[in-house]
Amino acid sequence: MSQLVEVKVPDIGDFDDVSVIEVLVKEGDSISENDSIITVESDKASMEIPSSASGVIKSMRVKLGDKVSEGVVLLTLEPSDKDDSSKDTKEEPKVEAASEPKEPKEQTEPKSKSSKEEATALPPESEHKQSSKTYIAQSSDAGDKVGKTKESPTAAFALSGKEIRNLPHASPSVRQFARSLGVDLSQVKGTGRKSRIVLDDVRNFVKSALSAPGGITTGSSTLGGSGLSLLDWPKVDFAKFGEVDTKPLSRIKKISGANLHRNWVMIPHVTNNDEADITDLEAFRVQLNKEYEKAGTKFTMLAFIFKAVVQALKKFPEFNASIDGENLVYKKYYHIGFAADTPNGLVVPVIKDADKKSVSDIAKETAELAKLARDGKLSPTQMQGGCFTISSLGGIGGTHFTPIINAPEVAILGVSRSFQKPVWDGKEFKPRLTLPLSLSYDHRIIDGAAAARFNAFLSQLLSDFRRALI
Repeated sequence: MSQLVEVKVPDIGDFDDVSVIEVLVKEGDSISENDSIITVESDKASMEIPSSASGVIKSMRVKLGDKVSEGVVLLTLEPSDKDDSSKDTKEEPKVEAASEPKEPKEQTEPKSKSSKEEATALPPESEHKQSSKTYIAQSSDAGDKVGKTKESPTAAFALSGKEIRNLPHASPSVRQFARSLGVDLSQVKGTGRKSRIVLDDVRNFVKSALSAPGGITTGSSTLGGSGLSLLDWPKVDFAKFGEVDTKPLSRIKKISGANLHRNWVMIPHVTNNDEADITDLEAFRVQLNKEYEKAGTKFTMLAFIFKAVVQALKKFPEFNASIDGENLVYKKYYHIGFAADTPNGLVVPVIKDADKKSVSDIAKETAELAKLARDGKLSPTQMQGGCFTISSLGGIGGTHFTPIINAPEVAILGVSRSFQKPVWDGKEFKPRLTLPLSLSYDHRIIDGAAAARFNAFLSQLLSDFRRALI
């Protein structure tokens, strides 16, 4: 028995930890060198990974959804006899020369066969190589006369209610857009080059589905519903009204736009508005900045809000949960995301284990992540794993707003610009620095009373930060 060979991920450039979106082979398959094994997808492109050897697959080391990088073992295979003989031939060319006189003898053996069989008994070597896959398929079933076409073991995902994956005629961004809307791309007709599916094809499919009386099932939901009919998006020639300047959407806006649209449509949002008296906390923050000025540490109000939010999540664990089918997953970790405004659009970096970090640590890390976001250098891992998100407009303005929940989270806190407000203390009005809080929550999981308690508790922590130490 030949020694097993490991087939690994080759050099794939700068890509690291890319997702396996399709597995093209399975254990027991016979494959040739350069046959595709898996398809991987990054946020920029998808590619097929070929085999570096020929043989029979003995074990698969990866599955759908795994993350792979250069050097990761994909499978082990037993080299085929043909592959071994070809190697021996290369090492000992004299043996090949000695075997050449045997060829006329082989050609004279099938004389008893018909002339038609003689013509096909010994096909040229090039034809034999091309037909090797078909021959393998034929030999696996004696009753089949025609070789079977090898199909992807994951082809069923294209028609299942899960994420759509087996879609070679669309770019990764189009696939992601379709998945966010639950659209089965096998039902969408492509209008791009060589019938490639583009974003407009998906949008047009959704519009036609919504306007259809019975609706169309797409993945796990039905578009259209009970005769739901929407007007087509207006097509206007804006140039006839005046000068225009058309610019393409940035990649971030395309991705975030699809996610925001899905979250707004699928999550029943309710927003609870409240206010926190941060007069004393702001004075404390200013004092700390003076004391730590030489050390280069800068305390921000956002860092204090992070610590207060962690305490509120511990007291109200349903806000630190996510829906998983018919289950509710309660998380025991506290990864807090914050919305960062960049020239190309909104991104959400995540502070991991915020409960284990000090206010100064959080202030420093948020500043570093915000700079990476503005420079477009955030890695995917720095934007994953969030439990709860804070969207702060404090440096811009506004009073209250409705932030959109970042699925699969169930709540998000909006923070507006603080302002001075006269407050009656029983004897007289005194100016107090007030911070508006806007808490959007998923009403399927959280009721109004729980949201009001969460916001009230958060307001108490910010009004007297000593409570956060309890």
